[in-house]
Amino acid sequence: MRIRLLAAICGLATLLAASAPARAQTLRIALREDPDILDPALAGSYVGRIVFAGLCDKLFDIDEKLRIVPQLALGYEWADPHTLVIHLRPNVKFQDNEPLDAAAVKYSLRRYLDFPGSYRRGEINMIDDIQVVDPLTVRLVLKSPSAPLLATLTDRSGMILAPKAAEAEGKDFGLHPVCAGPFSFQQRIAQDRIVLDRFPGYWDAANIHFDRVIYQPMPDPAVQLANLHTGNIDLAERVLPSDVAEVKRDVRLRIVTSPALGYNGITFNLANGPRSKTPIGQSALLRQAFQAAIDRQALVDVVFNGMYQPTAQAVSSASPLYVKSIEPAPRDLAKAKALVKQSGAPTPIEVTVMVPNTPDQTQLAEVIQSMVGDAGFEVKISPVDVATFLSAGHQGNFQAALLAWSGRPDPDGNLYVFLHSGIGQNYGHYNNPIVDAALDAARTATDPVARLADYARMMQQEQKDLPIIYLYHPVNIVGLSTKLSGFRAVPDGLIRLQGLAMQTTAPK
Repeated sequence: MRIRLLAAICGLATLLAASAPARAQTLRIALREDPDILDPALAGSYVGRIVFAGLCDKLFDIDEKLRIVPQLALGYEWADPHTLVIHLRPNVKFQDNEPLDAAAVKYSLRRYLDFPGSYRRGEINMIDDIQVVDPLTVRLVLKSPSAPLLATLTDRSGMILAPKAAEAEGKDFGLHPVCAGPFSFQQRIAQDRIVLDRFPGYWDAANIHFDRVIYQPMPDPAVQLANLHTGNIDLAERVLPSDVAEVKRDVRLRIVTSPALGYNGITFNLANGPRSKTPIGQSALLRQAFQAAIDRQALVDVVFNGMYQPTAQAVSSASPLYVKSIEPAPRDLAKAKALVKQSGAPTPIEVTVMVPNTPDQTQLAEVIQSMVGDAGFEVKISPVDVATFLSAGHQGNFQAALLAWSGRPDPDGNLYVFLHSGIGQNYGHYNNPIVDAALDAARTATDPVARLADYARMMQQEQKDLPIIYLYHPVNIVGLSTKLSGFRAVPDGLIRLQGLAMQTTAPK
């Protein structure tokens, strides 16, 4: 009798398990910082772009080989060098269940151009007119030919926002963003978590295998590693080079590396408010001395285990538009001291450097502090969180800033918005007509040889003025559970959720 009862219980349990819905799955992703505002028009942080990858699809995307591929758009053609026609994917809905159509595309691009404080304006200011041809066709009429426009539409400038929600929220749209991505916004607790839930009406729902994604800021690498080891997080979007070996020793984890598109450098405030009125802000000779005192290879070796590439320009050496004549010079302390003397500035020369409050960037600043101290500079390190960092940059509330940029597939995305006068992310208000003219010419040139010549001319002038001292190109290093499949290592470093799935057991 007892055997029959146990058998009946087991049978009932099996029946209930078979009829019960699949257990909801949550993907937990650790971010190195807390993102800034979740409004694509106003956002400027790299980690924010990672969250946007789950929240806001773009007109186009890039793949592992940096090819431009369709996303919300199905295709495009150039009617002439000034006219881009974009064909939209049918039956796409925003997360408020409104349809995504050509009018919504026009609204979003217009908002990026016109919204007060928009960082996207400088990225797409070559657009002169946006025309709705039919519900699924948009025509962009340009002021001049634009080599980088398609690549620009693979990032925040190509994210299409729900017009009704954007109009209703206005400047507060970033508190309740509504887009056309695979997950919809649910909750944000500052410095703790951002929660997105699966959007059932997503156009590519078959490739989404999680019900919820939680992004958790973990600026302390030790905390991040501990959470990886215990399985409290499934993926860490950035693992420090010094932690790679430890992650690899855990059989439940794996490391994925890929070339990165970005750079890290020191941006100086030259003309943005009262804090620009410093010796180093007003003297190119002192900025040249500061650069000459830095040993970039030693920086990379000491702080990043030699995994990063020293550089003197914003464009990676993997790009066909890399200017080979602009190479990082070795440290020259004698030159640095001579330039300081030539400037006539009394020593020590005080420089306050704003630094993201992460251990690796703080260490990087400390090594720079020691190096340039030998040339007569007294560096004070000011660590801040990423949101404060970006706000201070925009307002000119800094002397110098250790600024990382995650990079774009076209060099224009690494150069124009930071070096062209009058553009939102030109935090130091650098203004040089030679640089402006070269950047403008490179945007309109369709011949790669001509573009390379424009960038060479621009970079030669930038090296004299040094509004930014470029230090290194990083490598994307992602740590993740071996149970997580479908991860794609794209050079922009973003975590694409399409195709990601959690296996029941880790592969052997």
